[in-house]
Amino acid sequence: MEVTFAEGRLKRACENASERQRKWGDPAAKNIKTRLDDLYAAKSMEDMRHLPGRWEELAGDRAGYFSCRLNKSLRLIVRPSRQPPPCKEDGGLDWSQIDQVTVTEVVDYHD
Repeated sequence: MEVTFAEGRLKRACENASERQRKWGDPAAKNIKTRLDDLYAAKSMEDMRHLPGRWEELAGDRAGYFSCRLNKSLRLIVRPSRQPPPCKEDGGLDWSQIDQVTVTEVVDYHD
């Protein structure tokens, strides 16, 4: 899958091991690397559905985005790069048609 980042600073933080470690700590840093590797290796978001991290489609003000767990509270947030994203008849995102995503943030949005 093609993976881009919303901003250069986020890309550097996610792709640089020492920066990941400093910013998010060891367990989350390792999980960020693993989740990004999974995204790069996937053909579409459908491949992510059953991988570790519990990928899920978000709702409310984050509708149209996906999140995966990095630790108890920290999440990796991505959105389909193509806008509008492909949707199913029921209104949900068509995971099988999403082959380009943009990483928008690493956040604890439960605070």
